[in-house]
Amino acid sequence: MSTARSPYNPQSTVDLGAQYITCTSHYAKHHQSFYDDLLALGILKPLTAPIEGMVMKEGDCNFMAPQGISSIIKHYLKESGADVCFRHCVTQINLRNDKWEVSKETGPPEQFDIVVLTMPVPQILQLQGDIANLISECQRRQLESVSYSSRYALGLFYEAGTKIDVPWAGQYITSNPCIRFISIDNKKRNIESSEIGPSLVVHTTVPFGVTHLDHHTEDAEELIFQQLEAILPGLPRPVATRCQKWRYSQVTEAAAHSHGQLTLHPKPFLVCGGDAFTESNFDGCITSARGSAYHPHASVTHLLPITRWLDRNGSPPSKPAPCCQRKRELHVISG
Repeated sequence: MSTARSPYNPQSTVDLGAQYITCTSHYAKHHQSFYDDLLALGILKPLTAPIEGMVMKEGDCNFMAPQGISSIIKHYLKESGADVCFRHCVTQINLRNDKWEVSKETGPPEQFDIVVLTMPVPQILQLQGDIANLISECQRRQLESVSYSSRYALGLFYEAGTKIDVPWAGQYITSNPCIRFISIDNKKRNIESSEIGPSLVVHTTVPFGVTHLDHHTEDAEELIFQQLEAILPGLPRPVATRCQKWRYSQVTEAAAHSHGQLTLHPKPFLVCGGDAFTESNFDGCITSARGSAYHPHASVTHLLPITRWLDRNGSPPSKPAPCCQRKRELHVISG
């Protein structure tokens, strides 16, 4: 759930990750309170703009975030009362006197009663210290079975008054080896304005992402833009771009039999959560959060996002993702 801003106009934004939220009839019932709250606050609104090629199932409802998809995260961070800090790269987790001692790249280690890890599984398996020995062979097999897709997202920002003359707000592409999805982002979110230039986002196909995963981002960006011009000839040059490599984009194979979380140690509580144990969507996040918070050994008052200072693409972000610490709890994610 990443939203980027134009360096020339902070009011011009583009969603680089999730584009909209689909709520099935099943989750509309089980997660109703979450949707009701976000809709009442205006953080979510029904997606009414046309998305060509969207596959709809009976009972599905689609929502978009007018202020960008990251506004959902910001809302829950604010509600949690978390103290937000940045640039803390966790390297080791050790058990010390019935507490978790967490070491970082810089600064002294800190101790916590509870640790919740929701970064991508490969980053969990890279952690050193006692945590490496606490993972049983069965659990290691579960973790190693998790797989992810990889892709690039390219955001383009335009000057005010620029016209992108297409009849849709989003379009799924099926005939291009590079591009899978295009969205006129401000049109998708119903926030078109004569004073703010339009923004556009491109998501690549997974095969393109895998093939170019270790290429320089600038080289991948140029290839994507060439393909975009072929699909939308006459597209004006943007005033700014933002290319995001999603090394760990969406979970293609989740950990089996995990019920939304995987407990590595009951007391003190150390648990893995996130989409690796459910599915890569908003409802998957809720399911994992509930599974972790309601565990008998948890006593978790809030599930708060924090960061290992590694983006989900596995490289340092240009803007550090937030990390949160409470007095007794440490919650670790990647941006």
